[in-house]
Amino acid sequence: MLEDLTERMPIFYGSVTVGERGQVAIPAEARRDQEIVPGIKLLAFGGPEGRALMFVKAEFLTEFITSVSGLLSQFESILRADIAEQPK
Repeated sequence: MLEDLTERMPIFYGSVTVGERGQVAIPAEARRDQEIVPGIKLLAFGGPEGRALMFVKAEFLTEFITSVSGLLSQFESILRADIAEQPK
């Protein structure tokens, strides 16, 4: 069980320094592990109160939204069927 938890924990790759133009360099190990190659599109999300910044591959988010959209359609069909079966 502990092994399952540690597999899901975020990996700390080190620190980066923001340059004068607001740029940062992603550590090589992180780029390698996460398969971040030149030209890949990353989306940047900020956390509440300016305390966090997260990058997500645009390709992943597109796949995730497509999957969730399909699930929502299934849920909607189930709910409509339930409503139709209710006595009036």
